[in-house]
Amino acid sequence: MEYGILGLLVLIADIYAIYQVLTSGASTGAKILWTLLILILPVVGFIIWLLAGPRGGSVNV
Repeated sequence: MEYGILGLLVLIADIYAIYQVLTSGASTGAKILWTLLILILPVVGFIIWLLAGPRGGSVNV
């Protein structure tokens, strides 16, 4: 049962990361590469995205 809960948490984290990548201001190529990395390596890809992924667009005032 523990693995089911852990798998669900990884799935939720990956969906969140992919959503953030797709709504970021990064180029289309970068979005595709980040999405593929997260899909192919779910846990490692998520950690790498947290450390080095594209950030959401910020408003400069």
